[in-house]
Amino acid sequence: MGSCSVSVIVSVVGMPLPPLLVLYGSQTGTAQDSAQRIARQAHRRHLHVRVLPLDDYDVANLITETLVVFVCSTTGQGDPPDNMKNFWRFLFKKSLPVGSLSLLDFAVLGLGDSSYPKFNFVAKKLHKRLLQLGANILLPVGLADDQHDLGLPPTFTFHFLYGDEVEVKTEERRLHPVEPSVPFPARMLFNRRVTEKSHFQDVRLFEFDIAQSNIALLNKNLLLSVPARLPQPCTVRHLVETYLDISAVPRRSFFELLSTVATNELEREKLLEFSSAAGQDELHSYCNRPRRTALEVLADFPHTTAELKMDYLLDLFPEIQPRSFSIASSLQAHPRRLQILVAVVKYKTKMFKPRRGLCSSWLASMDPEQGDVFVPLWVKKGSLRFPTEKETPVVMVGPGTGVAPFRSAIQERIAQGKMANVLFFGCRSESKDFYFRSEWEELKTAGLLRLFTAFSRDQEEKSYVQHRVRDNAELLWDLITHKNACFYIAGNAKQMPSSVCDALREVFQQQGRLSAEQAEQMLVTMERTGRLQNETWS
Repeated sequence: MGSCSVSVIVSVVGMPLPPLLVLYGSQTGTAQDSAQRIARQAHRRHLHVRVLPLDDYDVANLITETLVVFVCSTTGQGDPPDNMKNFWRFLFKKSLPVGSLSLLDFAVLGLGDSSYPKFNFVAKKLHKRLLQLGANILLPVGLADDQHDLGLPPTFTFHFLYGDEVEVKTEERRLHPVEPSVPFPARMLFNRRVTEKSHFQDVRLFEFDIAQSNIALLNKNLLLSVPARLPQPCTVRHLVETYLDISAVPRRSFFELLSTVATNELEREKLLEFSSAAGQDELHSYCNRPRRTALEVLADFPHTTAELKMDYLLDLFPEIQPRSFSIASSLQAHPRRLQILVAVVKYKTKMFKPRRGLCSSWLASMDPEQGDVFVPLWVKKGSLRFPTEKETPVVMVGPGTGVAPFRSAIQERIAQGKMANVLFFGCRSESKDFYFRSEWEELKTAGLLRLFTAFSRDQEEKSYVQHRVRDNAELLWDLITHKNACFYIAGNAKQMPSSVCDALREVFQQQGRLSAEQAEQMLVTMERTGRLQNETWS
């Protein structure tokens, strides 16, 4: 039936179907997964398909392309992912002729989260720019939202070699790392727990030696790396231990691929349901809510798992993605050293085994006192920008581990003679998880820092950083309106950032006697001019 349909199309159009190019910009692997899923579906429809990260594609060739699907996520404050930044810079050159992409038919799929202020900003801007350059839209821009309820043949061929261990090499295409930088193997100097032992959460301060790395730290984030490509050949053990994220919660495409190889009727029926749009509520209950891992899913579908060929491994399991952490130190305070503050992820669901964070648990298990430990890492530019003028005050709201980038900034600013520093810090208990307490108190005593704290569980009525913002309305109004202060928020993206912004609106209304609309406009203006910035994570 499929080949007959294609024959009809070819005879009506009078020419073969055009090749499809799928280009993606991905930070955490979601856009890459979606791009590969689109390619598999196109391949089943007899299209010739190529899939590439945007920065691995020679953008000068775009002028001759006829059919391209762009899949891209948005990072930080509306920034493109790391593996499309070169493409982004080229595409927005003012020298590009207006009609240069007139041969191109295109579609853009954006992957975003509507809880962030710059929802799918990159996809929207890309779509607009392609139109400016004369390209033709196939479909309206697709804006996928992570907040929404709904959220082939193998790409690689395995060749087994004889020897003591089963080994494997891959063909057909290179595995693309998310970040093109070459990691530096930094020696871990210490791994120190900074929460009280009885506290429910294990938070660690790590320090690394970066003396030979040429890494500059100001306004940077650290990324912990995975191998950029697989050794050729390599063992299956190496593949699953160091490259494939077998403990990740599988995406919808995982079930879609399993359904294509399943022959057991009951299992295939269930896999098809989980792959369908109508089955996403049930998939969420089965997989996402309990944080069920890919290995646990395979155990639930034993007949299908038994039928899986080794060649599908690299399609089924995603690559382990680099993990990003805000740097919590300044080279001025810690020469040739780099520190990060990491909450070790561990929580319970209805699954028997507790869920654990892959990277944080791995880091926490390292003991540099038992021998040298080296961690592959590099840095990338952070999203927060601080004022260069010495007199400009900086107000920072960083509860929990959100305080990490502000510790780095405060150390740097004090070394530069910038004394107007205000920090709002919140945690559960003053005695259990008050990170860097002695440092803050020393700076406060020296007149280098104004510190406001909120300990949510130390009294009957819960107190959070947004309450302390409201309590200091007069000070904040003076700093923002009379001293041109910049305001920063860092931490968990769930409720805190919006709650702090709500408190700031109330400050504007109360102290400035502004209407709700005027207060909102003032907030928008601050954000547009860089005087209000966020660095949040989920």
